[in-house]
Amino acid sequence: MSPDRGYWEELERPAPDAVLVDGVELRCRSRVRLRPRAGGDIMDLALAGRTAVIEGIDADLDGHVQLAVVVADDPGRDLGERRQPGHRFFFSPDEVEPLGDETAESGSPAMRILVAGIGNAFLGDDGFGVALADRLARRQLAPGVEVVDYGIRGMDLAYAMLDGLDAVVLLDAAPRGLRPGTLSVIEPDLDVEGRGFDAHGMDPVQVLALARSLGGPGHALPRTLVVACEPETVMTGEEDEIVAALSEPVRAALDPAAALVEELLDELTTRPEPEARTS
Repeated sequence: MSPDRGYWEELERPAPDAVLVDGVELRCRSRVRLRPRAGGDIMDLALAGRTAVIEGIDADLDGHVQLAVVVADDPGRDLGERRQPGHRFFFSPDEVEPLGDETAESGSPAMRILVAGIGNAFLGDDGFGVALADRLARRQLAPGVEVVDYGIRGMDLAYAMLDGLDAVVLLDAAPRGLRPGTLSVIEPDLDVEGRGFDAHGMDPVQVLALARSLGGPGHALPRTLVVACEPETVMTGEEDEIVAALSEPVRAALDPAAALVEELLDELTTRPEPEARTS
């Protein structure tokens, strides 16, 4: 037997499937709040208090365990899930606080809610939903809430709506004849019939119709709300120049819109039927 066999056996020894922290068993996909120990570097300070998801559990030859995590509101967290540097971080078990995977702090099941920004950032005010999603992704939201910038990827969003979600909040610019910058909350008819799907541009009606088509008969869509902003400029994509900036009224509506979405999320997780409103 080779004298190095014990060394290689140590290297091949699998990491634990779970670790116990404060009486809670943490595994891959467990949600935690990051609590870096004092005296860390500037990255520790930036990540302190953030919600993260465990993507891996590693152990060295001495049995020291590290948790590989991705930050829940990191817009590039898909890179972290693919083990790319800069979006994947390592903490010891005593530097995390368990939040639980299936239950919220109240002990009741945590709802799965998708907040989806849609629109074309190069068509002026049509980029409202994208800009709002970016702003919300930087905030600490309730467990189970995921913010994603879908841009014009309607097919991806339609498939996401079939993934067992409890609710979806779409963020979009919508001309309704109101004063530019006016915010509205709309609950669309989930039984709406499609009018054709354009893979290079979408609106909530098209997405709902596509999701219904993909889900097939009997597949219920999640409750869907649209937070819409009245645009000042409406572009078709046929213009000679792109406009990668929001108009002043729409830009000014971003902070109130973020607060409105947070209020809706609170209502969705605490009361069954929030009322639609216009502000």
